[in-house]
Amino acid sequence: MRPDAVRGHLDGLILAVLEAGPRHGYAVIEGLQARSGGALDLPTGTVYPALRRLERAGWLSGTWSTVGGRERRTYTLTRAGRHALSVQRAEWGEFSRVVGGILRGPEEQAT
Repeated sequence: MRPDAVRGHLDGLILAVLEAGPRHGYAVIEGLQARSGGALDLPTGTVYPALRRLERAGWLSGTWSTVGGRERRTYTLTRAGRHALSVQRAEWGEFSRVVGGILRGPEEQAT
C-alpha cells in the first residue's frame, strides 16, 4: 500500500497502535505493519514527524530513555489522545459508510 494512501488517516492509525500501551517510534512502525498484516510499511520520514506533531497537539506524551546505549523516545497516549482516537474512529466509520455506498455496484445498492 502506498504511504500516501493513509493521508488524512495516519493520526488515527498511530493513536490506535499506541492505545495498547507505550511504544518507541520504531515500535509504532512495527505495530502499524503487524496490525495491517504487512500492508502498511511506512517510512520513518512519515511516522516520526507525525509522532512529534501528535505530541505537540497534546495527544501523546513522550519520554526519553537510553536502551542499549541508544536514546529512544517512548510515546504514550494521553487522555486527550484517547478522546481524539474515539473521534477518529467515529469519523472513519462515517467515511467508510459513505464511500462504501458510492463504490458498491448498482446491483448491491438496490438491496
